[in-house]
Amino acid sequence: MRVLFVCLGNICRSPTAEGVFRRQLDEAGLSGRVEVDSCGIGPWHVGKSPDPRAQAAARRRGIDLAGLRARQLADEDFYRFDYLLAMDHDNLAAIEARRPADSAAEARLFLAYAGEPARDVPDPYYGGDHGFDEVLDLIEAASRGLVATLRERLEAERS
Repeated sequence: MRVLFVCLGNICRSPTAEGVFRRQLDEAGLSGRVEVDSCGIGPWHVGKSPDPRAQAAARRRGIDLAGLRARQLADEDFYRFDYLLAMDHDNLAAIEARRPADSAAEARLFLAYAGEPARDVPDPYYGGDHGFDEVLDLIEAASRGLVATLRERLEAERS
């Protein structure tokens, strides 16, 4: 099972989702069964670490994002990953615009897994530090729902 989190530049929301989701997979005993990555729609931050404010907010919750590096969505991602999870409607539209016709990856808004299928994870980049904590709250909720979904799917595949 492979999951890719997608935001605009891959320095705030999607690396935060990658870090939070990795921890929740570890806690659920599923880390060896699910591959996780993140990327951005645009090339602006390729190779850079997550935003220092995102790192600080995650660190306060025991999540280390320091080793992550930004990358841009690539054509092979549509075939490599089972789930392409967008942080907002614009990201989802960009994913769908690039999607090859033969890609079987499921593309949807990430917050659908928190029971909010039409809600965006707000971009905290131009706001204050509190925005990064709000993003973490939303991502933690959606990650719990995604872990539950993947657990069910993995158990069904075993049967």
